[in-house]
Amino acid sequence: MKKDLTLKKEVMKMSDEPIKVGSQAPDFALKNHKGEEIKLSDYRGKKVILSFHPMAWTGVCQTQMELLEKNRLAFRDRNAVALGISVDSVPSKKAWAAEIGIEDTDLLSDFWPHGEVAKKFGVFKEDDGIAERANIIIDEEGMVQFVKVYPINEVPDFSEILQELED
Repeated sequence: MKKDLTLKKEVMKMSDEPIKVGSQAPDFALKNHKGEEIKLSDYRGKKVILSFHPMAWTGVCQTQMELLEKNRLAFRDRNAVALGISVDSVPSKKAWAAEIGIEDTDLLSDFWPHGEVAKKFGVFKEDDGIAERANIIIDEEGMVQFVKVYPINEVPDFSEILQELED
């Protein structure tokens, strides 16, 4: 019996891995911090940076979202748009965006069903109820081009993302 439980855990762990490069990105529709619906499929023809972060109102997440905002013109010059995604509610995202000065970058709420989009991309931490800190780049045709999960206390390296957008 113990062997069966171990096998089940291994299978479950494999299904929790991030989406693979070369996979078709699952479409989704989420509300941004302004209450507007944003669909991944609306960005066909552009590259999309899905920048998952665990929670609003935390220091590392704030820096991550500020870097999205700071680099938005560099992303635009590379035919890309960045979306910040966490499990926080729309009102929380709205207040947080105002507090940290996010004006042009959409901060998306993956609040309900809780973490559904993070789960689709394999970056949901079930035990904690939050998304991993991760960047996923979707190409112009909706295929996953780049995936990186970062340590929870580490700000993602956006020079790496800019380089990946060039390639």
